[in-house]
Amino acid sequence: METTLEHIQNQLRTELDAMNTIIATTLTSKSELTNSIVTSYLKSKGKMLRPIVTLLSAKFFGGINEKALQGAAALEMLHNASLIHDDVIDQATERRGLPTINKVWSNHVAVLVGDFFVTGALRCGVATGDGRILSALADMGRDLSLGEIDQVDIARHRSIDEVTYMEIIRAKTASLFECCAVVGGYANDAPQTAIDELRRFARLLGICFQIKDDIFDYYNDPIIGKPTGNDLREGKVTLPLIYALSRTDLPEHDEMLALVNKETLDGEDIDRLIEFAKEAGGIDYAYEVMERLRDEANDVLVPYSPDESIDQFREIFNYVIERKL
Repeated sequence: METTLEHIQNQLRTELDAMNTIIATTLTSKSELTNSIVTSYLKSKGKMLRPIVTLLSAKFFGGINEKALQGAAALEMLHNASLIHDDVIDQATERRGLPTINKVWSNHVAVLVGDFFVTGALRCGVATGDGRILSALADMGRDLSLGEIDQVDIARHRSIDEVTYMEIIRAKTASLFECCAVVGGYANDAPQTAIDELRRFARLLGICFQIKDDIFDYYNDPIIGKPTGNDLREGKVTLPLIYALSRTDLPEHDEMLALVNKETLDGEDIDRLIEFAKEAGGIDYAYEVMERLRDEANDVLVPYSPDESIDQFREIFNYVIERKL
């Protein structure tokens, strides 16, 4: 049975194929090693959620044109560059069911290949011929980097509240989704007020995407391929546990707060914190937050006349909440 995302991918198949051709062409070089690594990497397509949001935004604002395709390609390459670099930081050995570049080659090669993806994104940004798009890409890259740095800084002492958590994931994840909406609007010279509204929708979508990603960390699922408690191992306290720790009425609150602030957490510590978050209603609370975000996002779309792109935006939001990986 076709999933919601597969349905939208099939509706945009021609445009996504054109975008993937741009990516493959842009990343072709005289280096045999680089071509080999890039070709192998591109064989495994991700969900392509970000370019889909870019193309839907362009469609919403008038049509998917060459500028939108180049912008979508730039965003997809920047996203993949961040994944390649993340794999180095996390010492990951597998992504999308295949060995990571750092596993097959080395951290050194992986960083350089990630940088090569960034240069490809810049070339596509230039190809749009629109300085506003280049500026949006630059601002997004800055936000993404600062969000990640802030998360590392906060992880050192593991003290975080919900407001700070939301600020971090807005920067490190939602900024990329926001940029997708903006690029689609600029590609069609849409009014800035309309672009800002769709950007708000994309921000809510991106925040929701990260919350769902964080929920996965509380469950051992081989399909996802992410070890349970990996965020806590890295010192990252996410929404379910933040909520649980906010419940000062619970008898184990002080003990769990002291535990999360330990300098080093072992496997037993992580298991206890995960169970505490679940039993305290942290997972349920995270889903409640995502439902609230979806309501806010739907409110953004209410003033617009119903059409296919509006329906697809709603479908994308539903997919983000309901996805299994």
